[in-house]
Parts: sequence; structure tokens; C-alpha cells
Amino acid sequence: MPPAAVTNLGYTPPDGGWGWAVVFGAFISIGFSYAFPKSLTIYFKEIQEYFSVSYSEIAWVSSVMLASMYAGGPVSSVLVNRYGSRRVVIVGGVMVCTGMALASLGTNIIHLYLCVGVIGGFGLAFNLQPSLTIIGTYFQVKRPLANGLAMTGSPVILSTLAPLNQFLFDSFGWRGSFLILGSIVLNCCVAGALMRPVNKSIQRKTIDESSKCENEAEEHAAAEDTSTHSDNLQTEDQSESKGHSFVQKFIDVSLFRHRGFLIYLIGNVVMFFGFFAPVVFMAPYAKHQGIDEYSAAFLLSIFALADMFVRPTTGFVGNTKWIRPRIQYFFSFAVSYNGICHLMCPLASGYTGLVVYAVFFGLAFGMLSALLFEVLMDLVGAPRFSTAVGLVTIIECGPVLLGPPMSGALVDYFGDYKYMYYACGVFMLVSGIFFFIMHYYNYKKLDEEHRKSKAMETRNSDEAVELKTNQDDRTMNETDE
Repeated sequence: MPPAAVTNLGYTPPDGGWGWAVVFGAFISIGFSYAFPKSLTIYFKEIQEYFSVSYSEIAWVSSVMLASMYAGGPVSSVLVNRYGSRRVVIVGGVMVCTGMALASLGTNIIHLYLCVGVIGGFGLAFNLQPSLTIIGTYFQVKRPLANGLAMTGSPVILSTLAPLNQFLFDSFGWRGSFLILGSIVLNCCVAGALMRPVNKSIQRKTIDESSKCENEAEEHAAAEDTSTHSDNLQTEDQSESKGHSFVQKFIDVSLFRHRGFLIYLIGNVVMFFGFFAPVVFMAPYAKHQGIDEYSAAFLLSIFALADMFVRPTTGFVGNTKWIRPRIQYFFSFAVSYNGICHLMCPLASGYTGLVVYAVFFGLAFGMLSALLFEVLMDLVGAPRFSTAVGLVTIIECGPVLLGPPMSGALVDYFGDYKYMYYACGVFMLVSGIFFFIMHYYNYKKLDEEHRKSKAMETRNSDEAVELKTNQDDRTMNETDE
């Protein structure tokens, strides 16, 4: 949708065609990236007893995996720019498989940190970031919808893996289950094979042959996107000359002077302290209340089903003419909604109360996840998205790494999960309020910059007309003489 993306990319994304096959591949790849660390929480209580470790120590398994996934963002960005999304995703699938196979031989918790956390986490990074990037090359007008559908992969796969993991554990134990999970995640290699690079030369021809009516419709839709208003959105061409330095090409430090990017980054750093811990501890919390293993695992499936429903719905809503121009407010609401859910969780009593919480939390989590990267692309534009998401993920890996262990430490200290949920709720609600305030300020500044730009263009146009009129008058006077 943004004209900046059209101009700087040098082609119009097809917004369909093979792009939907790419979305399906991203659906699988993104699904495993986000669902895999959550689904492993089914084994936490048993692994905790097997190695005789505390809640905070076992929480480090998911934390290290998620942090490695985020820390691998810049590396993944470099590899995607160099080799393309297809190869990187395939390598990522092989890495996660290798990590799980090695973890099945683990003799202590440190072994799991290294194999599941580091190796598996970097493999997930090579699945996540390329999938997000390639969608931006295939879609422009329908980008929120495509992102929403791709992000739906996480709840779909989580709803499948949660009960499957409980079955695998009962049948093969956690070691055998890890081996089987390693083979299942090789499906990411198949997903990567679908990620054919967009044919930019054909798209350039399509631009020249397209009708004027279609161009006007695209320009009208693009005018509603907030990224067209900002003078800060100076994007680099994807076909940069080979003489560009490594830093300029792969690590765009100028983003740290971009107002919208800084708002997104600061808010997300606070948010991620409370983002993953409620999911990580959902099943252990249920077991702590005396609920049986299968019912506890089923809570994750209920959460995932609600998540699954709301993600594509959020994509449809976010793509409407009423929401798209101010989509950052929609994201701010989703973050705040998550915080309210966590603050209310300790009030839920019994299994029925946890089911209600799982439904509302699933809706909140799905809304946030569907918008998480779309709003970043809205702020910085598609050409800079690959670098932007790499910088964001490397910085976010700190709160992602520390969030669940800090929450586990609260459980260890108080012997109760409610303080963990209170803490996560506060983190989410504070960041949601921050987003509301700062995006109001950002939109106001963008509108001011847009008006100044229009006024300058009008002034220049009037001066040009006046100059032309004076020249014509002077020519006529010379002719009369």
C-alpha cells in the first residue's frame, strides 16, 4: 500500500498469485517458530523433577530458546539479504532438528539450555525473520491480511502440538518425544522450499502495462497509510550498489533516529518482560492447582484455538479503511487488553475459570501477535523492514531471556503464581498506555509534517506559475515593441 514501498522497491508487489503459497510456507515456518517453545512447557514439570531443578531454572529452557530466536535476528537479516529467504529457512529447520536430537541425549539442564535453547533458538530465528520479510515483497495492499494469515500458524500448530506432546510423553518419555519433535520440525524445510523470490522484472513490466485506473486506485489506497506522511521514512533501494559498506547495507543505524521506530522499540522492550511468561507457565499453573496433565495441556489448545480464530480476523479488520490509517492505536489496544487479562487471571478459580482465562488470553495474544510485525512495517516501510526487525529482535532478546526466569523466581519466592501474573499484567498495561500516548503524539507530528510538505509544494507551484506568467508577459511586451 505505501507509495514509498513502490518507489523504492522499483516494482509493484503482486498481492496474490504465488504469494499465497509463500503465505502458506510462512504459516508453517512462523507457526513452529512461536509455537515450539510454548509447546515444550508440557514437559517442564517432569524435566524439573528429573533433574531436580527449580521453577526459575526450568523456565530458562524456553527463555534461552526465545532469546536465541530474537538474538539471531540480525544474523538472519544478513543471510536473507545475501542468500534469500528460501535457503535460510531450510537451514533453520535442519538446525532445530539437530538441537532436539542432541537434547534427547542430555544428562543435565545445562545440556538442554545449549541444545534446545541456543541451537534450536537460532534455528527458529532462521525460520521467523525470513518468513516475515518475504511477505513484504509479495504483498502491499493486502499486507495486513497476509501477515494475519501467516501469523495464524502459531496457534494452529500450538493447538496440535500441545495434546500431541502429552501423548508423546506418555508413550515415549521426554527423550523419545524430543527425537520425534525434531523430525516433525523438518517440515520447515518444506515450507522454505515454497518461498520462491518474487520476480521483480516481470512486475516492472506489469507496472508499465497496467491501466491508469488501477494505478489511481492503488495511489488512493496508499494515501491512507501513515507511512506516507513521514519525512523520516527514507528507505534504501533493495538493489544497492556493491560499493555500499556492510553497516550501511545490513545494519541501518539511522533507524535509531526514526521517531516511530524508537517508540516501537521502547514500548516493546517493556512489553516483552510480560509477554511470554503467562504462556510458559499456563500448564504448570494448572498442574499446581491439582488439574490432571491432559486437562492442563488442553488449556494450551483452548488458548491456541482462540488465538487461531482472532489472528486472521485481526488481519481483515486491520486492512479496512477505518483501521489501516491508524493501525498503531489498534496495536496499543491489543497490548493493553493483554495486561488486563493477566491482572484478572488470579481471580479465576478452578478449571472453569482457567478455561475462561485461556479464551480471553488467546484472543488478546492473537490480536497482538497478528499486529506485532505489521505495525513495524507500517512505521518503517517494507524496504527497511528486514534491517528493522533484526535490530528490534536483538534488543528484545534481553527481556525475552529474563522475563520467564524472573516470573519463575516470583513463583519460587512466594510459592504462588498470582504474583507472577500481576507482574506480567503491569508490564503489558504500562507498555499499552505508553503506546497510546506516544502514537497519538507521532500521528500528530506526522500530520503536521504532511501539511507543511503540502504547503511547500503549493507555494512552489504558485511561484512557478507566477514566474511563467511573468515570462509570458515579458515575451508579449517584447513582441509588441
